[in-house]
Amino acid sequence: MKTLRQAKIGDTLKVVKLHGEGAVKRRIMDMGITKGVEVYIRKVAPLGDPIEVTVRGYELSLRKVDAEMIEVE
Repeated sequence: MKTLRQAKIGDTLKVVKLHGEGAVKRRIMDMGITKGVEVYIRKVAPLGDPIEVTVRGYELSLRKVDAEMIEVE
């Protein structure tokens, strides 16, 4: 299982599954990250938090803990 946190800068990945419960999972889905959507890794901060991605045509910053909940291929 590969998560969004393990991805490298420049990777374009497809979301396979969202892990997590209730409000946390709902918040990720509300940001536009749903099963089947493609995510492009734009930047990663020096300490790895946050991760800047492009999803559905807009930029989004994700915390490491949120990125770990997103399974990709």
